[in-house]
Amino acid sequence: MLERYELEAFLTLAEELHFGRTAERLGVTTGRVSQTVKRLERRVGTPLFTRTSRSVRLTPVGRRLHEDLLPAYRQLRAAVERATAAGHGLQGRLRAGFGTPWGGELLTAAADTLLALHPACEITVREVPLDEGVRPLRDGTLDVQFVAFPVREPDLTTGPVVTTDDRVLLLPSSHPLAGRPSLGLEDLAGLELIAPEGAVPEYWTDHHYPRTTPSGAPVGRGPAAATWQEVLSHVSAGRGVAPGAARGAVYHPRPGIAYVPLRDAPPLAYGLAWPTTADSDLLRAFVGAVGPAGP
Repeated sequence: MLERYELEAFLTLAEELHFGRTAERLGVTTGRVSQTVKRLERRVGTPLFTRTSRSVRLTPVGRRLHEDLLPAYRQLRAAVERATAAGHGLQGRLRAGFGTPWGGELLTAAADTLLALHPACEITVREVPLDEGVRPLRDGTLDVQFVAFPVREPDLTTGPVVTTDDRVLLLPSSHPLAGRPSLGLEDLAGLELIAPEGAVPEYWTDHHYPRTTPSGAPVGRGPAAATWQEVLSHVSAGRGVAPGAARGAVYHPRPGIAYVPLRDAPPLAYGLAWPTTADSDLLRAFVGAVGPAGP
């Protein structure tokens, strides 16, 4: 049976793939994280992570363990948060935002759950344009936001990964690469990526819209897009290509656009972010209803 600190260290490192950020989130030393993971690997009998001086990655066994443990962990934490919320008799107002339709579905379901238990609460859910980044959390128009990681802002707190998705490349269906069963990151060389500008941090843009391939070949920039509808319009018009989530093919089907898997790209990770200074029973309950941890 896993100890709580082993479970949290493993799941957090599997999300961050960085010992320093994992230690910071857990409030322990990097050495403590390393020792805990090594002890867990000895119990399992095989490495769960491959480590180099430049990267940390899950092994196939580690990835399978992560996939098996995460749903149960989320369910346990959500159950505790719901019980806590029911006991507190929540009141107050909460404004939540999302940038993807699947994020909107998760937030709306969490809001409906809490409102059924606590009708005195007021919870609103709204869409955040692609080019606004996390600005609504800073200007006070949102209390919590469903975001695509990474988010590394000193004034914001992030929860664990709530959902993941494989990456794809959106191309005009007439593009020479559109008929391939999959593409690699090296295939981005010479293409022009349609990316947001505005309030989006540069590190976030570079993570999702790389400027070079792994070998160093340059990747171009196409026209900027403020919303996903603009992204789709630019791609269908042949003005560029765009990285995206695999489930986008279900939520954003459009004639003239092909969704081709990026086979060697790490999966997209989504979760919640909120101002570090924010704290309320309602915020804690909402975060718990959506994902596995609270503020």
